[in-house]
Amino acid sequence: MKKSFAKIYHPIKDYVMIFLGTALYAFGFNGFILSNEIVPGGLTGVGSLIFYGTGIPVSVSYAGINVILLAFAFKILGKRFIINSLFGIVSLTCTLTFFEWLLDGKSLVDGEPFMSVLIGAVLGGAGLGIIFSANGSTGGTDIIGAIVNKYKNISIGRALLYCDFVIIACSYLIFHSIDKIVFGYVLMFTEMYLLDRVLNANNQSVQFLIFSRKYQEIVDSIIRDLGRGCTVLDGEGGFSKEPVKVIILLSKKKESAMIFRMIKSIDKQAFISQGSVQGVYGEGFDRIKT
Repeated sequence: MKKSFAKIYHPIKDYVMIFLGTALYAFGFNGFILSNEIVPGGLTGVGSLIFYGTGIPVSVSYAGINVILLAFAFKILGKRFIINSLFGIVSLTCTLTFFEWLLDGKSLVDGEPFMSVLIGAVLGGAGLGIIFSANGSTGGTDIIGAIVNKYKNISIGRALLYCDFVIIACSYLIFHSIDKIVFGYVLMFTEMYLLDRVLNANNQSVQFLIFSRKYQEIVDSIIRDLGRGCTVLDGEGGFSKEPVKVIILLSKKKESAMIFRMIKSIDKQAFISQGSVQGVYGEGFDRIKT
């Protein structure tokens, strides 16, 4: 019963997070970026160029171009990613449309373009980070970034960076303003920094070294309650010269509090060392990219 519930719970949780992320991004984009005639990166940047040049709403061009990109990405990124991408695209299209109607092109910060850029970047970067953390995508260049990240050990933020450079530079063809290009690049760097920070905070791994006489109970609890594996090594106390068992456990940082509570409930005298690790690859963690 518990296993079947998890299979239902996690996708629903992902979709809720994707919706919240798209709403956050759409609010920042319409309220602080588009209304100040600043072109961001990504497909919304392409949509902004089309909007400034033709008057076609960003939500319309965004949805249309994504249909073409998803057709190419289906075999590469897999069914689950495409399903989440479809949900993300529909969700962002709806939220973009909603805030286009609600704000009607008005800026929430008048006469302060730089402040608008910073606020929009924080909201947009945090929104994208939430979406990617839930295994989703907003489509467009996010799909390109996900493809690069799948095969190369390059962060999604860096992969998107290269595409965004070109898109933002193209704003000069419409506005003939270096200032707007500079604002666009400030927006891009701030947004990508926030995106990577949110992703890294969510995916950071830690390593535990656990010394306990009740090691078998702790091992059983790790396997049963956490659903993770661990390794038990034979050691010897440097001072006491007595044999000791050492449990090595790798987990996500967000599981740390749960692990400490679990160990304390079994053995309050356990000696525990926790350290951050640069990367963990294998089942339950990141894939090895070649």
